[in-house]
Amino acid sequence: MTAELLAFASAFALVFAVELPDKTMVATLVLTTRYRGLPVFAGVTAAFALHVTVAALFGGALRLLPGALVTGVVALLFGIGAYLLLREGFAPVRDGAEDASHQGAGPVSFVRAALTSFGVLFAAELGDASQLATVGLAARWGEPLAVGLGSFVALVAVAGIAVLVGRKVRARIDPRLLHRVSGVAFAVFAVVAAVQTFA
Repeated sequence: MTAELLAFASAFALVFAVELPDKTMVATLVLTTRYRGLPVFAGVTAAFALHVTVAALFGGALRLLPGALVTGVVALLFGIGAYLLLREGFAPVRDGAEDASHQGAGPVSFVRAALTSFGVLFAAELGDASQLATVGLAARWGEPLAVGLGSFVALVAVAGIAVLVGRKVRARIDPRLLHRVSGVAFAVFAVVAAVQTFA
């Protein structure tokens, strides 16, 4: 195996394993309960591309930043995300709102849904384990392009699984329940990041 192929395979395997049970999948799943799958997938894919590019090309610079600063920002972002998800999850159901949310399409345009998905995943991936793994592997292998591609493909695969699962879940589960569960998960991520900040 060439070094490029080993770097690609290492990045794919590590990032896929890290992200499959992580907030990336949870966030994408929640987004697919609100919006159509295609704009969600487009938005999260663009967010992944940006994050992987930054991590692969400028990973060395990320290591120079104080760890407490990165985890502090992540804790704040997840705290805000938890608040928004829980607020929506416990909001009273308006007449016809449940049916509209189960249909998923609603009046939201493709561009708006894609931009919202981009913003959510861009924030969720800041300082994430997959981004740090990409940085470390790029430094170790000296193959930033191969590592970046491996990480990107892994992230897109996880998002694809979440979109497919989300479409099936949307028809069977009240999206407010998913918002509540996801809000609690985001709150846990915020607490963990806050502990890391002050540890």
